[in-house]
Amino acid sequence: MLRRSLSRLCAGEEKRVGTRTVVVGHRPVLETDAYVAQKFCDNRIVSSKYTLWNFLPKNLFEQFRRIANFYFLIIFLVQVIVDTPTSPVTSGLPLFFVITVTAIKQGYEDWLRHRADNEVNKSNVFIVENAKQVRKESEKIKVGDIVEVKADETFPCDLIFLASSSTDGTCYVTTASLDGESNFKTHYAVRDTTVLCTDEAIDTLTATIECEQPQPDLYKFVGRIIIYRSNQEPVARSLGPENLLLKGATLKNTKKIYGVAVYTGMETKMALNYQGKSQKRSAVEKSINAFLIVYLCILLSKATVCTTLKYVWQSNPFNDEPWYNEKTKKERETFKVLRMFTDFLSFMVLFNFIIPVSMYVTVEMQKFLGSFFISWDKEMYDEEIKEGALVNTSDLNEELGQVEYVFTDKTGTLTENSMEFIECCIDGHKYKDCISEVDGFSQTDGPLKYYGKAEKSREELFLRALCLCHTVQIKEADQVDGLMGQPERKYTYISSSPDEIALVKGAEKYGFTFLGLENDFMKIRNQKNETEMYQLLHVLNFDPVRRRMSVIVRTTTGKLLLFCKGADSSIFPRVQQEEIQQTKVHVDRNAMDGYRTLCVAFKELTQKEYDKIDKQLNEAKMALQDREEKMAKVFEDTEADMHLIGATAVEDRLFQTSTELLELTARTVGDSDRKEDRLHELLMEYHKKLIQDVPKSRGGLKR
Repeated sequence: MLRRSLSRLCAGEEKRVGTRTVVVGHRPVLETDAYVAQKFCDNRIVSSKYTLWNFLPKNLFEQFRRIANFYFLIIFLVQVIVDTPTSPVTSGLPLFFVITVTAIKQGYEDWLRHRADNEVNKSNVFIVENAKQVRKESEKIKVGDIVEVKADETFPCDLIFLASSSTDGTCYVTTASLDGESNFKTHYAVRDTTVLCTDEAIDTLTATIECEQPQPDLYKFVGRIIIYRSNQEPVARSLGPENLLLKGATLKNTKKIYGVAVYTGMETKMALNYQGKSQKRSAVEKSINAFLIVYLCILLSKATVCTTLKYVWQSNPFNDEPWYNEKTKKERETFKVLRMFTDFLSFMVLFNFIIPVSMYVTVEMQKFLGSFFISWDKEMYDEEIKEGALVNTSDLNEELGQVEYVFTDKTGTLTENSMEFIECCIDGHKYKDCISEVDGFSQTDGPLKYYGKAEKSREELFLRALCLCHTVQIKEADQVDGLMGQPERKYTYISSSPDEIALVKGAEKYGFTFLGLENDFMKIRNQKNETEMYQLLHVLNFDPVRRRMSVIVRTTTGKLLLFCKGADSSIFPRVQQEEIQQTKVHVDRNAMDGYRTLCVAFKELTQKEYDKIDKQLNEAKMALQDREEKMAKVFEDTEADMHLIGATAVEDRLFQTSTELLELTARTVGDSDRKEDRLHELLMEYHKKLIQDVPKSRGGLKR
């Protein structure tokens, strides 16, 4: 019966490959033959390269892969085997010194990695077993364990979010150590497990999780959880990235959460993104190797020429065996080809000074000692956390002084990443000041400026769209240590995108206030100070390909509405063409002014249309194979034939220094014939100006 139920829940799905099944809490379901036990790796993290047993052979192998070391090794062996004019000590001793210093340096750095790994692996975590919390070391977490994580703690492995201290089953995390994003990200517990927020309750859960095998993409996850209840049909729920808590992320503004481990140790997404343990090569070393090849060619040429000239000289019998240097019997019996080869090697050894081994000794010592100077640098010491610079590897020390350009696609590099709602337009009318229930201020673009306003119903529809089409959450201000609202507020808005917070605050400025989400109902307060309730049915999340997001809500009167917001290039092709022009004028002007623009659209759905969309979305969410493609197809069909309401303009303020630089660049580069050269000159001048403006004090830098 169980198998029939599951096949009905996931009907039509092809045979799956590359998936894993996790038993939550290691509690088997009723029919044990429905689950085949799988072996998973433990939760140990290993970022070190060597062990005590493989250090010597592995390190020697890596060192002799370097062209210089291999060359000096060959020269040393030639001096030992062949009768050469120089002693083997001249090559063997420097080579031994370089190999020893490098081995000590790399061994010390790997010992530091071992120590860091040990700190992580031996840290304490709490596992729920038999309705009790059991303290364990992090490395002993197994796939299927239910883990409790408290506020400001880091997740010890990749977890499926089951329940939290919040009644709405949400939690907030920061992933700065994973992707550099400092904004809070909202994650959601599985709908049927949100009430299991105590040790006793979570221990009663009987479920299995089917998900994809580990893969490194931080933003992709496909799975489903099947929950079993006594005397009831099993319930299947889809799992996505919003349900996955990644190792390395930190829990914020939530007292505690419960999650089940699905990926552990070196199978976590953070570990899979680890760039490997291969030895790094600096630009200096690569250039030295290039010169080494050139000089090696010169050396081979010299040895070949000298060997040839020797045998030309010895073609004369008198020169071949003078009276003062008669050949021995062994020399006379040696094959001429072998004699030529040994003479060639002798000339190689004689001229090997063309490649100075002392330079490599100096470079290795500079790298090793330079790493200590970096860690001792007082200007890199942070007084707040009482830590200095940490040198993980000294192979790239000299690279720090050769950085010429820094490229970034982060607007936060030049801006404060603090969004402010500037204006909006509704049906072609621009709104800049607050509007009240009675009147509003509006202005239209064009050569003739006059005052006017959109219809009252359209204004309210637009503001409701801003209040409903987002993923913003509300928290009490005294419980939040992140992005704060206005001081007089008793609450604050939290979102992974500051743009959404700015839009919600903009709607509040015009009289519509978002009051939060409770039991799948979104509450807003309108201009008449009345509370409106909307049932949130579906969220069509934003993604960089679609460049838009949508929500489907049901009003208290039963009306079904879809609200959508996104980039103009994404919205305009999906709305009525005759509605575009009056809004496009505002969007283009705001874009020229440097504002971030979004267009807002809506459409009303019939019950039949919604039932079809709901069925398609649920089927796509349950798929383990090609889920993203199936979801994208449903989104594309749903977000069509909409009606454009208006657009918004949000400002992301530039840093003061960024403003000065961009203004200076635009003013002076614009009329220049050789813009690239002129831009380089300006950047150098600006760099000198910054250096001159830096205070002369030697105080520590603040992070």
